[in-house]
Amino acid sequence: MVRKREKLPRVYELVIGTVKEIYDHGAFVELDEYGGLEAYVPLNEISHTWFRGIREVLKVGQKRVFKVIRVNRAKGLVDVSLRKVSDSERKEKMIEWKRAQRAEKLLELAAERLGKTLDEAYEKVGWKLEDYYGEIYRGLEEAHLRGPEALIEAGVPKRWAKVVAELAKNSIRLPKARISGIVTAQCMGKNGVVKLKKVLTAWKEKVSLPDGVSIRFYTMGAPRYKLDIEALNFKDAERTLKEMLKAMEEAAEKEGCSFSFERLKR
Repeated sequence: MVRKREKLPRVYELVIGTVKEIYDHGAFVELDEYGGLEAYVPLNEISHTWFRGIREVLKVGQKRVFKVIRVNRAKGLVDVSLRKVSDSERKEKMIEWKRAQRAEKLLELAAERLGKTLDEAYEKVGWKLEDYYGEIYRGLEEAHLRGPEALIEAGVPKRWAKVVAELAKNSIRLPKARISGIVTAQCMGKNGVVKLKKVLTAWKEKVSLPDGVSIRFYTMGAPRYKLDIEALNFKDAERTLKEMLKAMEEAAEKEGCSFSFERLKR
């Protein structure tokens, strides 16, 4: 079961709840990330649209995203709302939940290899990654990219770091952002081929590629060349494209060549 470090959630926190009991006045749900802690959903927090009965909206066994609206820390009582969760918040929380599930599975595998418990895996790896990277799975993605060093710098013991990094490398498939376009470049006159080569390769000396960025640049038949950029996020892809085009445009102007770029729609 995916877990949180705290025993009780914070007010306004989004939580995953499994519906356990339904009454006319509201429903009781178990908060999956808090060890099955019971929370109450008042009837007026079920939906912002009209409904005949609560069972039209909730079913026993359902997993839903709720927002915490009240916490009594002295008594350990929690009230949550379904009505106050927006569509975007629900989608965001479900993505976070799935990433947390994948992270826990990987920690579990690491613990098995080392003859340790899942609790020890959270203590030695999970919580350290959460503190350093803000999210356990984000730290595991870094381990996929950079190996054990990404874990060691977060405070993970070397023995754990080696095993977890190997599992992350083999288990995690990082999503890719892709930008494609057509470069059209022509260099007329004497030494035209030499000038063209300078234009098309000008970016190599000036652009520093972020981790996870790959470039594919090939001819489609002069004067057209296909450029594909893949990155872990669109921010890195866009920045790389901007820097590449700037370098090539400056080289084309210097060499007296024509240059244009047409971005291809996805």
